[in-house]
Amino acid sequence: MTCLIKGCNFVLRNIPHEVFAYQKDSDTEFRFQTNDPNIFPYLLVNIGSGVSIVKVETEDKFEWIGGSSIGGGTFWGLGALLTKTKKFDELLQLASKGQHTNVDMLVKDVYGGAYQTLGLSGNLIASSFGKSTTADKEFSKEDMAKSLLHMISNDIGQLACLYAKLHNLEKIYFGGFFIRGHPVTMRTITYSINFFSKGEVQALFLRHEGYLGAIGAFLKGAEQDNPNQYSWGENYAGSSGLMSTSPDVYPMQRTRSGTFDMLEMDRLERPLVNLPLLKDPSTYIPDTVDLTDDAMARKYWLTCFEEALDGVAKRAAASQPDSMDALERAEKFRQKYWNKLQTLRQQPFAYGTLTVRSLLDTREHCLNEFNFPDPYSKIKQKENGIALKCFHSVIESLDSLDWEERQFALVKGLLAGNVFDWGAKAVSDVLESEPQFGFEEAKSKLQERPWLQDSYNQWLERLKEGPPHKCALIFADNSGIDIILGVFPFVRELLSRGTEVILACNSGPALNDVTYSESLIVTERIAAMDPIIQSALKEEKLLLVQTGSSSPCLDLSRLDKGLAVLVRERKTDLVIIEGMGRAIHTNYYAAFKCESLKLAVIKNSWLADRLGGKIFSVIFKYEVPCQ
Repeated sequence: MTCLIKGCNFVLRNIPHEVFAYQKDSDTEFRFQTNDPNIFPYLLVNIGSGVSIVKVETEDKFEWIGGSSIGGGTFWGLGALLTKTKKFDELLQLASKGQHTNVDMLVKDVYGGAYQTLGLSGNLIASSFGKSTTADKEFSKEDMAKSLLHMISNDIGQLACLYAKLHNLEKIYFGGFFIRGHPVTMRTITYSINFFSKGEVQALFLRHEGYLGAIGAFLKGAEQDNPNQYSWGENYAGSSGLMSTSPDVYPMQRTRSGTFDMLEMDRLERPLVNLPLLKDPSTYIPDTVDLTDDAMARKYWLTCFEEALDGVAKRAAASQPDSMDALERAEKFRQKYWNKLQTLRQQPFAYGTLTVRSLLDTREHCLNEFNFPDPYSKIKQKENGIALKCFHSVIESLDSLDWEERQFALVKGLLAGNVFDWGAKAVSDVLESEPQFGFEEAKSKLQERPWLQDSYNQWLERLKEGPPHKCALIFADNSGIDIILGVFPFVRELLSRGTEVILACNSGPALNDVTYSESLIVTERIAAMDPIIQSALKEEKLLLVQTGSSSPCLDLSRLDKGLAVLVRERKTDLVIIEGMGRAIHTNYYAAFKCESLKLAVIKNSWLADRLGGKIFSVIFKYEVPCQ
């Protein structure tokens, strides 16, 4: 039991979109839940041979509070006697095809038309197997299996509701051999909980419930290494994902009974926590669009990633010219990621809520699996070198402007720098075909004001009328021109106003995004040219930190703990997020306790059109929290 609870706590804490509700008749059968930072207390109903009901209050405090001998073993045993079917999954297959009303006595069978005066539905089961006492005919195996499944599920559901009410618990998670992702069991359990709780309690299931005991045993065996000091993440390249919901539609995918074939987790070196500046961490959703729900967007983005795949594989191979097997590994990467995309076309729920972020992260995981950790490394080095040569002249030009002109030039430079994104096909095509495309050319591509989202006047007014911010947290995006000619002049201006700056960069590589280790080198080079940056570093008014992420997007609920501590210590009152991945695909609707600035250039025609703009339209969102 200890291992089971340890495993359950682990997946609830470490795996985004672990929990889901099952809605059979909805367009989206799997409704994934937002990760709640407060996972306790909860009720775990483990349905194996029998039923164990466990109340979990803290990491180490839990108790068995009840159960039943009527569980999965009962369904299997009675089902085998009734249908002569010996295999559990075949019994469920029969149940999925059955009609329980042929066997069960319903309320309307007992009361005729008078049931409405009782406030009951006529289709409610009054007596499981009730018709078998009066009918002369033989019942089909399918109908008997379905009736049996409803009988046991309703019993378990009522029991779970009563225990939840008795102990004032709102969260009920179901797991065990009886569940294992089977749609017919999840549907009957869901119906039962909804009925007996009158809709006040929701039946919740776990994507990895088949691994809870194994994960818990691993954690218990590794206690001397204190595994709770780390954070963990699901590796989408190694995990096979949630299986198809329907054995009738995808029968070959149920040949190995169970929800998963494989689960792979990565241990992250540092713990991840919420950004303290989030307005409400419990309701924060990083992703702007749920592709599981939005069929049109899902079709577009899956096709988009498929069409870009050959170019990514080519870039990966070219990044390791001295490797004899680079081409072979690049082809294996291409095949693996292609197969993942095809799986997601059929089963968009395989790894939880499908988003642009999860598609990007899956690609990065696949690249890493075949030893391509940083395909854009040489490009980043080259672009950093070119941008550093231009830094001094850009600063001279900015310093020659009056205050108001300089503020607009700084914002325009920040936006122009964000154009240089190798992850956007429209940009990578230009960069490959026009090697001379630079900072000024990028400025000319930008949408003229008014921008698609335009709060610039409010931002300017804040700078004019308000006091300097105490500390600004800036999440940087791309290396090269973006960070050197776009971000650093902006940082320099903030420092000149008396605002401290925390510059947060990815812990690991993704596309041409700047990493923390790269930012240290770039900052040292800039400090050698600029006394303001040099002085700020020396006085610790400019601090460089890692985000804990290796993604082109940004999940503010999983950030490096050191960053969160620094944000609190420096009393940060301004958050700046730049880039399409961090400010549009994610965090577009993120709400903060402090002022925030989200800015990006839209480098995808389809997305621009959907937002009501054109390619290279500008998003500039300055937001102030409600008092």
